[in-house]
Amino acid sequence: MRIFHLSDTIYEELAELPHELPAQGFLWIGLPRRDFELQLPTVQQRLQHWTGAQLLDLHISDLLNQQLPSHFDYTSWYDLMVFRRLAALPGALPGSAPGTPPPATDDSPHTVASADQAFKSIDTSPVGFAVFDRVLITVHPGECSLRDYFATKLGAQQEGRDLRGSSRLPNSPAELMLRMVNHMVDSYLELRRLLTRDLTTLQQRLLDRRSNFRDWNVVLVARDTLTRLEDICEDQRSAVQEWIDALGEWPMGSEQEQRERELLRVRSRDVLEHVERVLTHVRRLETSAESSVQMHFSLTSERTNNIMRTLTVLTAIFLPLNLITGVFGMNFDNLPLVHQATGFWVAVSLMAALALALGAFFWRKRYLGTQQ
Repeated sequence: MRIFHLSDTIYEELAELPHELPAQGFLWIGLPRRDFELQLPTVQQRLQHWTGAQLLDLHISDLLNQQLPSHFDYTSWYDLMVFRRLAALPGALPGSAPGTPPPATDDSPHTVASADQAFKSIDTSPVGFAVFDRVLITVHPGECSLRDYFATKLGAQQEGRDLRGSSRLPNSPAELMLRMVNHMVDSYLELRRLLTRDLTTLQQRLLDRRSNFRDWNVVLVARDTLTRLEDICEDQRSAVQEWIDALGEWPMGSEQEQRERELLRVRSRDVLEHVERVLTHVRRLETSAESSVQMHFSLTSERTNNIMRTLTVLTAIFLPLNLITGVFGMNFDNLPLVHQATGFWVAVSLMAALALALGAFFWRKRYLGTQQ
């Protein structure tokens, strides 16, 4: 468990839970799921003392549930947000660290095996946020690096070392929660490049006329992954939308509080827009994957039709030749050309001329060849 005290100008990590809330700012308590379960009585006791309220049993179950989808709920004392973050299964890809998406580099080999490995490596796990007025409790998976990332990032912001991010520290638990949620959504945005590259590899193999595609299990894994990501994004969109709706129901306060609430709305709409972009891209990839499979079967059917047409044309060419040989094979003495020395060559020449004529006719009619 890590405890942080944050305000407009203060960022410090505390050694233990304080008995009283600081005079300014708010507390951020980040716990792994197992530590949250073990230290729940202490946390509940301090929450009761600090805020006059405790976490409800149903919400505690939600925070401990590792399979819960993204969702939002609220009470009179706090808001509860559960958001599924993106993670790569440990060891699924070479060099993939827990809590980070698989690397999407253009230098890595574009093969069906690498695409299969990348799709199977994509995993998600829930992160829970209990947002009080002056306390933020985050419950993370045991291997989640989100808490440590933000602890380092906020320290760099206070010291002015974070040149790419905002220099202003979050001034409320809700703002810090939105920053963390936005960071998780950004990892989904970065995932789009990997999914597009690997799906393109599968499409090229599916549509290659010279390949004998047999890796249908990879296609099934890819479609299942895209469907799962679509469901996750839809849950995320619903959770963020419900949070935005709940912001509108907060009681009216001072002008400063109204301005801060408006900033929260702006951040929330930005997160929602990012989720929409990911959802739109995933749906586009699903449509592209389905179209590629249909095109593959269309090409297979076309190749089969070409083979059958060629065999039919060859049969049609040799049918007259079989007729000629059948006629000259009759057991009659008075057949033309049978008793002549040049009869054999005349018959062969006639058969060759007939075959060439039929071949030229069918070629002109475009019954032969692959160009239609």
